[in-house]
Amino acid sequence: MIGGKARLSLFALFIIIFIGCGGIRYSRLAPDAEDFHPKKIGVLPVYVGPFEEARGIIDQIIAGVLIEKGWFTDVVAPDTVKGQLQSNDDLRKAVSGYIAKLRTVNFSDPDLSQKIGEEYHVDAFLIVNLDHWDYTMEREDKIARVGLGLKLVEAETGKIIWKASHSIAEDYWLFKPDLPDVAEDVAKKMLDYMPH
Repeated sequence: MIGGKARLSLFALFIIIFIGCGGIRYSRLAPDAEDFHPKKIGVLPVYVGPFEEARGIIDQIIAGVLIEKGWFTDVVAPDTVKGQLQSNDDLRKAVSGYIAKLRTVNFSDPDLSQKIGEEYHVDAFLIVNLDHWDYTMEREDKIARVGLGLKLVEAETGKIIWKASHSIAEDYWLFKPDLPDVAEDVAKKMLDYMPH
């Protein structure tokens, strides 16, 4: 007969396998997403919110995963975007105005998205929000958690082609997993669902 602890362990293993076999937490495609095949994509600087220690790291991870996929002829990385934002006042206003409208009233402004696309010479751009980047406790388990929200925007029209969110919580006992490694796992899993 299986004891209580063994039964609990088997149940936990089943849950982990079940969750691992699933997709991502949320993914939504626009109706005509299957016809959208951008050649060049830009990644706007990641909004890290209160997770300031992740600034720059998560930018590199997202751009690196996109380049690794090999889907696009060019990936304009957040570092390039930041450099142009610092030197181009009109572009800085367009990007900040676009992001502000998207966050406050959930409006993807087609005029501003078109300007962003023209300035960066991209067909689409990716907006990334960092939702979790921390070590925490759940009940008595130590957890390393990273969560992302992504939106793929068609630059010419401002249409949000795809949006998704997902997080991975990796438990540990002695050695903390590196959050950048967890973030890379989240990014790879999510970007597999992105139209290209």
